[in-house]
Amino acid sequence: MKKLLWIGCLSYFLIGLAHVVLGSILPVTLEHYGKDYSQGGTLIFAQFAGFLGGVLLSPWLNRRFGKRGGLLIATALLCIAELSYMLLPPWGWMYVIAPAAGFGFGMVEAVIGTIIIAAIKDNTAVAMSRLEVLFGIGAMVMPLIASGLIAAGYWRLSFLVVAICAALTFVFWAKGSFGELDKFLERRSSNNGSVHAHTAGTSGEMHPPSASTSSPTYRGLNRTLLVLFVLFFFLYVGTEMSLANFMPAILIEKMNMKEAGAALSVTCFWIAMSVGRLFAGYIAEKFQYRVYVLYSCLASVLLLMVFPFTNQIWSAFLIILLLGLAMSGIFSIALVFASKLLPGTEESTPSILIASGGVGGAILPLTTGWSLDHLAVNQSAWMLAIFAVGLLVISLITYQWQNKHIANSAT
Repeated sequence: MKKLLWIGCLSYFLIGLAHVVLGSILPVTLEHYGKDYSQGGTLIFAQFAGFLGGVLLSPWLNRRFGKRGGLLIATALLCIAELSYMLLPPWGWMYVIAPAAGFGFGMVEAVIGTIIIAAIKDNTAVAMSRLEVLFGIGAMVMPLIASGLIAAGYWRLSFLVVAICAALTFVFWAKGSFGELDKFLERRSSNNGSVHAHTAGTSGEMHPPSASTSSPTYRGLNRTLLVLFVLFFFLYVGTEMSLANFMPAILIEKMNMKEAGAALSVTCFWIAMSVGRLFAGYIAEKFQYRVYVLYSCLASVLLLMVFPFTNQIWSAFLIILLLGLAMSGIFSIALVFASKLLPGTEESTPSILIASGGVGGAILPLTTGWSLDHLAVNQSAWMLAIFAVGLLVISLITYQWQNKHIANSAT
């Protein structure tokens, strides 16, 4: 179990690096090519399109090549793409490399999530929160590495850092042995075979899933549940990315902060997210997934509603830190919660929800950026609170849904 988890954590650390490396050095990259920010935005969107493709195609590739094979394809593609970035090819080629890089880390994220949820039946939330911690660390570390390399004049080597990490991840997945789980990782099938675990034993134990001939279906109530969770992940990732990308701009407009000081808000947010993820899984396992998600969403709504009334820098940073803690476990715990509510779909549900989150992470920040250009800064802050209210409503519906299901099962 520990071996799979640690390699999974390395994979999520890689994803964290890959998600932010292009943005970390985008200004100097555009300066090198003589391009403007609109073309840089197009490049990032091309990478996002590749990410979405990697997430959506991962179930098909898993069935064709096995999960280990899919991971090897994804990490190799990511490594090649990052090395290609480093060579600084003609600008037109960057629009080919960007989708390839996005496809690589998008597929890695989807496949690792599927493996953990399908193979670890006890304390699943703890395992997923550990992965999310490493993602947050990667997202924090990469800008620091990039800033140092920019200062030294070797900014293109930022891509090499990601490529080396991808190569190491490739080697670990290629050479790693996980006992009985090897058959699960290498199994190919002609359908979406659902995943079931053998009888659970020790808490946190890993169980080799058995093959199933039935395909996961989303019919009736399951389809409604899936739609709710798709909307939930769309709103959550969009809100998180809006905060991460526009919090400095909001603070500059709201409190006339210096750019350097306002940029620290993002660092504080990610530090709080990483710290919160250390404990999110344990709390969710103790108090149940639905309770954790509901109260995390409630706390996020209250904090985002208070934020427009803050007038002091210290109080704004306090709200940001508390927001990071409140939102830290929502993604991973909700992903596990959704998979548990839709049994037999563990190999498809994570990919669908991660993809919907990716769409939200692209669309809602565009909406937030528009609002900052055309509305008052506090109106933009209230819009983020409205997004969070949507999360709270959906979490309340799913909370009541599972309560009824438990009550019906007991009678």
